[in-house]
Amino acid sequence: MGHPVYRGEKPQLHYAGDFTWNSMSGRSVRLRSVPIQSLSELERARLQEVAFYQLQQDCDLSCQITIPKDGQKRKKSLRKKLDSLGKEKNKDKEFIPQAFGMPLSQVIANDRAYKLKQDLQRDEQKDASDFVASLLPFGNKRQNKELSSSNSSLSSTSETPNESTSPNTPEPAPRARRRGAMSVDSITDLDDNQSRLLEALQLSLPAEAQSKKEKARDKKLSLNPIYRQVPRLVDSCCQHLEKHGLQTVGIFRVGSSKKRVRQLREEFDRGIDVSLEEEHSVHDVAALLKEFLRDMPDPLLTRELYTAFINTLLLEPEEQLGTLQLLIYLLPPCNCDTLHRLLQFLSIVARHADDNISKDGQEVTGNKMTSLNLATIFGPNLLHKQKSSDKEFSVQSSARAEESTAIIAVVQKMIENYEALFMVPPDLQNEVLISLLETDPDVVDYLLRRKASQSSSVRGAFQYLGNLAFNIKKRIQRPRNDRFLWRHF
Repeated sequence: MGHPVYRGEKPQLHYAGDFTWNSMSGRSVRLRSVPIQSLSELERARLQEVAFYQLQQDCDLSCQITIPKDGQKRKKSLRKKLDSLGKEKNKDKEFIPQAFGMPLSQVIANDRAYKLKQDLQRDEQKDASDFVASLLPFGNKRQNKELSSSNSSLSSTSETPNESTSPNTPEPAPRARRRGAMSVDSITDLDDNQSRLLEALQLSLPAEAQSKKEKARDKKLSLNPIYRQVPRLVDSCCQHLEKHGLQTVGIFRVGSSKKRVRQLREEFDRGIDVSLEEEHSVHDVAALLKEFLRDMPDPLLTRELYTAFINTLLLEPEEQLGTLQLLIYLLPPCNCDTLHRLLQFLSIVARHADDNISKDGQEVTGNKMTSLNLATIFGPNLLHKQKSSDKEFSVQSSARAEESTAIIAVVQKMIENYEALFMVPPDLQNEVLISLLETDPDVVDYLLRRKASQSSSVRGAFQYLGNLAFNIKKRIQRPRNDRFLWRHF
């Protein structure tokens, strides 16, 4: 047990037990817990299926569970149709909104298109500057020659810039491509060294929005990790508040300037490259983030999984976290990645809730925003069903109060345990690989090589840091005239 099975002279891909695999090269790979963002697009799709099966078999949530679809359109009620018709007549038709009130996958696709446009403009500017720079040596040589031949011919030298220099001008160099021309999906056809090089250079970007006729299962899934799918607005707001707002008392509770928030909203909706600086009010940025989450047509935790998330509170306490983890695996990648970024930020805010003493002995006031307070504010925007009419709301007010309490409890648990929720344990990774083994052994072999490369890189980094710390300690204990170690750092 534990040894690779050989067919002729070539090692066979083999599961050796105890979450350990032997690749076709004979290398042994032991699976370890990894962040979900490190999985390939194909692995994440299979992980959804594995999690769905486990939820149905092992978790009694007393409700129907479905895998949410990415970016699906919702049917509008008659009232919403009339409201949107009125807005169509009055809205500014100079631009199409790029961020607010649209499916999350579309927002990310818009961000991607904007980034590609920026990169193209940068490349064109660089090509133009390189072209001008290539002309300078020829212009200088010509000018020096004319100055040395005659000091009195000022009129002729003034006309030289207008003369054609095309015979002496080299063609501008073609723009270098950032990514290889080979498809990521053909990576199993490469040898080990080539696949590692391509893996280092090429990550899959978010898929464009698909047409109605296309099926999710028909698209080719990448063998590399998905480019992190977090809207530019969400990441910008989180970064700004992490830098400037952690000590702000009552952040997300104190009112903001409606005019300034509306201006920021319009800038993001127009696709402008908004840079949130120190002069931007913390409360304005906080309000902008809340508005974005509130206006999403489908909440971040999706309506399909609303009841399932709420019913996790009916389970035993030791089962709740694992079940929440499986439900998060069901989310579309864009929802999952955005949720991770948001919970990471909210966890940082909660860690600064209490007053504390700084390193220099000064008292630092906490922001008073505990995980409970944050869950109370963000919960209704992250997890909700189809909004009811005013009449339904008054009839079901007591039931809604109970649901609101449950929503807050679920989101609070997520904030407090976000790091564990987005890790994928070895047993689930193993199920994913086994599901691929029968149909795609070459794919499994490549995924194992990538996992081995990632784990060896991590081990190498820790080993380097450990050796560095040991050498520094050794150097401190030696006499000052011993400089040998420092020459090798």
